Amino acid sequence: MTDSALYQRRRAQLMQQMGRGIAVIPTAEEVERNGDTHYAYRHDSSFYYLTGFTEPEAVLVLIAGDAPQSLLFCREKNLEREIWDGFRHGPDAAREQFGFDAAHPIAQLDEKLVELMSNQPTLYCPLGADTNWDARLLKLRGAVQAKVRSGVRAPDELRDVRGVLHEMRLIKDDHELAVMRRAAAISCAAHRRAMQFARPGQFEYAVEAELLHEFVRQGARHQAYPAIVAGGANACVLHYVSNDQKLRDGDLLLIDAGCEVDGYAADITRTFPVNGRFSPAQRDVYEVVLAAQSAAIAATRPGNTWDAPHAAAVRVLAQGMLDLKLLSGSLDGVLESESYKRFYMHRTGHWLGMDVHDVGDYKVDNHWRHLHPGMTLTIEPGCYIRPAADIPEALWNIGIRIEDDVAVTETGCEVLTADAPKTVAEIEILMQR
Repeated sequence: MTDSALYQRRRAQLMQQMGRGIAVIPTAEEVERNGDTHYAYRHDSSFYYLTGFTEPEAVLVLIAGDAPQSLLFCREKNLEREIWDGFRHGPDAAREQFGFDAAHPIAQLDEKLVELMSNQPTLYCPLGADTNWDARLLKLRGAVQAKVRSGVRAPDELRDVRGVLHEMRLIKDDHELAVMRRAAAISCAAHRRAMQFARPGQFEYAVEAELLHEFVRQGARHQAYPAIVAGGANACVLHYVSNDQKLRDGDLLLIDAGCEVDGYAADITRTFPVNGRFSPAQRDVYEVVLAAQSAAIAATRPGNTWDAPHAAAVRVLAQGMLDLKLLSGSLDGVLESESYKRFYMHRTGHWLGMDVHDVGDYKVDNHWRHLHPGMTLTIEPGCYIRPAADIPEALWNIGIRIEDDVAVTETGCEVLTADAPKTVAEIEILMQR
């Protein structure tokens, strides 16, 4: 387990930026699936970022000011429940192992919060994230306010703690980048396995099973998101997740899948021919998308704006669409009219981290923000061609996306997922083996 000093530093940084006040940050709740069973539990990302604590029914309380404190509220030790559900740290062990100033049973939270909120100028919490929590905290603030005649003041100001916290999470430290490289390496191995397994007559879900096998085999117990395994026309559905159709000879297979390691996501897309050989039309479209991705990766460097990789990719894609006779006119005209969006309708990437679509603003003061070392993002141009009377029949139902995970460095960027084959030659050679 990671040294608790890492999480202590993050809590100290957040409290420093708060100035004076109290922050209340709960973890995620358990969610019932059916009957007496629950979905696999997954902690809240921001809570974990500050604590390293993965148990449910837990709340972090930070007191910022002259004498900063970090407190954890969690489940008590309960040997009977541990027989059924597994180990619990309990407050005492959690305080020692995770470096909190104090820890208390979760049952004491409301009582303690009335005391801890007293005479604090500002209450920080994830406003709007959970209406039940909002109402609960406002009720507790009201209980503090009722003590006004005894000289106690309630927080005058409510602020969303995520504004500061998300900016912290946007820049990854060395520990985070190491974990993300591990998630990327496992995910790359899974994509290679899927390429070698896929063949005409298999079902999409059988290929998905190979991905999951490799994730778990290497210690990644969970997907970062539901895998997209889309053969043929299904690849033109951006969020296709049924994964239940038979793969056909001559079709492409688009796989968008990544695992989660220690709370951090990988997110890779590869597209390849089911039979191991690109047709001439498939190759032509594929090379356009690959060139667009290369241009976007080259534009991912410090000082460039967030939008620079997208603009670079769109320019290459638009020219490719003209060359393929998907569009007509001039390049400038296509860019100005945005007619390329018929075949490329999404952005070229998103922030990546604990959440697969990670936190952080894309604009600051209504301007695209600049890239800085430590930011991690995806680069994922695509081209999706549905059948139509004005489209060459050889291009019908070709859906291609190529996605890599990229970390901005001091001099450019590092492609974390480079081990997943993506050139035509690399893919065809791997599949022939």
